[in-house]
Amino acid sequence: MSEYLIKLEDIFKSYYVGLPNELEILHGVNVQIKEGQFVAIVGYSGSGKSTLMNILGALDRPTKGNYSLDSINIKETEDVELSKIRNKKIGFVFQNFNLIARLSAIKNVELPMSYAGVSKTQRHEKAMKLLEMVGMEKRKNHLPNELSGGEKQRIAIARAMANNPSIILADEPTGSLDSKTGRMVMDIFHRLHKEQNKTIILITHSNELAEEADEIITIKDGMIVDKRKGKGNELA
Repeated sequence: MSEYLIKLEDIFKSYYVGLPNELEILHGVNVQIKEGQFVAIVGYSGSGKSTLMNILGALDRPTKGNYSLDSINIKETEDVELSKIRNKKIGFVFQNFNLIARLSAIKNVELPMSYAGVSKTQRHEKAMKLLEMVGMEKRKNHLPNELSGGEKQRIAIARAMANNPSIILADEPTGSLDSKTGRMVMDIFHRLHKEQNKTIILITHSNELAEEADEIITIKDGMIVDKRKGKGNELA
């Protein structure tokens, strides 16, 4: 068993491979994350952090290099199995929430559990507990267009926790929120980290938010240019 939950070794990612317009985005990236860490990956627009996030989340595969997720070789894993791994091991939280517009808050939270084969009764009970955890139980029957940005993001976090994943991958989760609401969302991530030992990976352009993590990884022009400790341990 590897001491790392996530291990990226010499990861390269190119698009249009073999064509005249082939474009290499990541150039030999190495990242190691232990279980229970709170890691921030920070970089400006165009730095390659979104491409790196897609690989970390097993939404895309590297062109070259090795990616081990909980000792599973992601590059060699078949698509169907990879989908199951994402559903069970990773909870995603995005800047634009990615809620299903036609589904109520509670149905959005139940959705990942339905893919995992959880019974209707169990899905409902678990979804209610998760909505209570993020303070959204009174809005359970509202559609996304009836919710504020902060409420949508809290629903998205509850949904990310539906299958009790070991990893929460948050891509600019406060980017569409005002500072007060963003603070509320960050506090939820810290609670999940401290109380449930979730591994949190925060993708952000904000150095201020990145400082709240245990470790800060800076990416620039598709390469890791800095790794340092954040203030996460001080905040514990």
